[in-house]
Amino acid sequence: MTAQDRLQELRSQVDTINLQLLDLLSKRAQIVTQIGKVLEELGGEHYDPMREAQMLTALEMANKGPFSNETIKALFRELFRASLALEEQQSRAKMRVQRKAKDERTIIQLPNGAVIGDGSFQLVAGSCAVESYEQIDEVGAALAARGVKIMRGMAYKPRTSPYEFQGLGEQGLQIARQVANKYGMAVTSEIMDQSQIPLFMDYVDVFWVGARNMQNSFLLKALGKINRPVILKRGLAATLEEFLYAAEYIVSSGNPNIILIERGIRTFEKWTRNTLDVGGVAVLKLESHLPVVVDISHSAGRRDIAKPLARVAKAVGADGLMVEVHPNPPVAMSDAKQQLSIPEFNDLMDDLAAPI
Repeated sequence: MTAQDRLQELRSQVDTINLQLLDLLSKRAQIVTQIGKVLEELGGEHYDPMREAQMLTALEMANKGPFSNETIKALFRELFRASLALEEQQSRAKMRVQRKAKDERTIIQLPNGAVIGDGSFQLVAGSCAVESYEQIDEVGAALAARGVKIMRGMAYKPRTSPYEFQGLGEQGLQIARQVANKYGMAVTSEIMDQSQIPLFMDYVDVFWVGARNMQNSFLLKALGKINRPVILKRGLAATLEEFLYAAEYIVSSGNPNIILIERGIRTFEKWTRNTLDVGGVAVLKLESHLPVVVDISHSAGRRDIAKPLARVAKAVGADGLMVEVHPNPPVAMSDAKQQLSIPEFNDLMDDLAAPI
């Protein structure tokens, strides 16, 4: 046998082993998938570091060469990562919030005729917090004049400092409801705890889960049992996957009417309050059928870039904007730097109406 013949024979043996390995990998993947299903039933995590360490130790002890233990561990770690990614991919495919078809979309209709998710561009606007009837009435009149149908009615304000203005409580909800009724608008307000649900049911059309509560699973599951739409804001450092899983808590508990809000994430940047994840908005629109709204106030923390951020949000395919408006922003009791005056709000609306 010539050297060339011997080379071909050896390569043929490698090809056969490659196919055997591929078959074994496929069988392993099928078993891993079954393990993932059992873990889901048990409520456990897909990744088990102790189990991985045990498998690697067993492989080291069984290794007879010629590959070193470090090489064997590196190879199998890649296999473990691929198996974990397969489990997570299959788990995401079963999520109710995951888009299954290109034209699938959740359309949310409110009693006052407002619609989000039908391809139109909707605004959620109003002051950062309810401070007085006169303030909200002035803002409500300005919003209604521009066709806004959903008003912020913030009565409870989670603040960084416990000594800052915390909101008017139920009185704030009463004011928001009165003004909304006067101008034919729906009210959305942030709920802090599941114990507040009965109170909010009396005043609010759209419940709102803020960034700080995005992963409060007890609150999310409780909101899944009500018949009102829920605004869910992305957490300050949440990944898109974590964001969608938070929405899944609500949907899997029985409430499909979720509005996702990108409100900027915490980065090292200091010239804006947060960093608006424009790419994240585009990904959410691809991955989920839920409507996505962009909060241009909290993402920037400054009013002077509201217009370009609004244009970007509209251009990237968002279903609407959330923007803060105050009759006199410099004296606002919270978030004074990011709230638009009424003339600035009207200027923003004119800018949005112009061709992009």
